[in-house]
Amino acid sequence: MVEQKERLWDFDAVQPGQAGQPTVVTITAENIAGYALAAQNRDARYHRGGANAEYDGEGPRKETCGGGRSECLAMPSMVLSYAPLLRDDIAANNGFTALEESRTARRQTPFAKCEIRWSRPVRAGDTITGNRRVLEKYQRRGNKFVTFRVEAVNQRGELVAEYDYTCIFEYAQGQREVPRDRGTAQPDPLDAGSVVADAATPPLFPTFDSTSVGGQLATLDISESEAIILRKNEFRLAGEYHASNIHTDEEFARRNIFGGAVNSGPATMSYVDQMLARSFPLRAFYNGGKLLMRAITPFRSGDTVTFQGEVTSRREEGRQGIVGCRVRGTNQRGDLVCLADAVMVMPE
Repeated sequence: MVEQKERLWDFDAVQPGQAGQPTVVTITAENIAGYALAAQNRDARYHRGGANAEYDGEGPRKETCGGGRSECLAMPSMVLSYAPLLRDDIAANNGFTALEESRTARRQTPFAKCEIRWSRPVRAGDTITGNRRVLEKYQRRGNKFVTFRVEAVNQRGELVAEYDYTCIFEYAQGQREVPRDRGTAQPDPLDAGSVVADAATPPLFPTFDSTSVGGQLATLDISESEAIILRKNEFRLAGEYHASNIHTDEEFARRNIFGGAVNSGPATMSYVDQMLARSFPLRAFYNGGKLLMRAITPFRSGDTVTFQGEVTSRREEGRQGIVGCRVRGTNQRGDLVCLADAVMVMPE
């Protein structure tokens, strides 16, 4: 029997408009807390009741964290988990084999950048339908990129968030070198017991009037370990689990553009989300905020990255204040790991 040749979903085969199957995920207090643990986020708003009162009592139904009285809201970046990209599903739905799943030409199409735009809060008890499609493909300086759009809609048919996620399908410059002075951090994964006593971080800028251009945001230091990268990879609310990728399989990762295992772009976005939430209320995200993050240097196991930022702009639109921010993530070697721009929508 002659084995059928694979129809690889390479850059030439990708076409705008190709779509995957919808996914449906019911949000629970347990998976909100699970995502926060995978993101190393100790903020009690995601782990126990009474810590988050921003949207308390709003909406037709609510579920609480830990049995408290305040509603349990998802971390804003959790949209990347409850409405995941699922490149392999888009490929299969259009009769192709994703490069990550190929038997003959297996390679990764890693994260380059992502922009998330939020429209309304996501609470425990919501049911979210995710729809995904190819938005565009383009070439720049010999590199080939594909951008996907994912839309997340709740049970009332309301758009809660959407994001544009860009992957590198072909990298012109070969592999990235693995640093000789590897990081030495060995953090343990966060467990539920370590967040019980933590209080929610008070926002540094609770109102628009308290912001000013040049104002510094609260900083965040995050270290990665193999165990933390594995936990993040295993946290899945939709789609198939893949044990081997450039985040978890060092041998396979060495054959790809980063030259070794690295954390995922969505993981780094969850750290930027966490850092911004130390300075701004959740309403600033969910009332029309957005976050664009570009990956610059791989974030590897053992690395420690410091996220720092400042207010770069502010303006009034009607009864809302629009605050622009720039965030930089820098590792212990002084390398720029990521560069992010956020728009926070604040009450005046």
